[in-house]
Amino acid sequence: MKAKNPRAVLEAKSDRDIRRCFPTLKELRPHLADAADLLTRAKRQMKQAGWRLIYLEDNGEPIGCASFRIVEHLAWGKVLYVDDLIVRETHRGQGYADALILWCLAQGWRENCDAFHLDSGTQRLPAHRFYHRMGLRITSFHFSRPLEGAAQARGVRRKKSKSQP
Repeated sequence: MKAKNPRAVLEAKSDRDIRRCFPTLKELRPHLADAADLLTRAKRQMKQAGWRLIYLEDNGEPIGCASFRIVEHLAWGKVLYVDDLIVRETHRGQGYADALILWCLAQGWRENCDAFHLDSGTQRLPAHRFYHRMGLRITSFHFSRPLEGAAQARGVRRKKSKSQP
């Protein structure tokens, strides 16, 4: 199903735009404290890594967001990497996520990227089915381990995950 207006993908360039996306991003990233926390993290990532945020609106409110970066890896070449992709639960199944993915794919082509990548939590099975429908393949496993004390050394407060001691 197509989004109501797939051309309505907007880029969050102002502080106001980023803050407006907070309620939507909070559904995917519950550790975000508030819109100010999102804005602080977004500005830091924009400066350090070229992070960008796009969104779709319904009735003037952001209801779908994707954040991404253009990065280069020895293994994959130049890649459009999606950090976050979320459509509010109330708007799922209406084509909004399709529009966000298609916009990102087109942006990857515009930026002469070799590939499109994203990671997805292992528990997000409906999202995985969607990604398969969009032509994405599972090509690797992503391994991680918390680095105790690293966040505190940078002045970042983190909530402990259930897997942390």
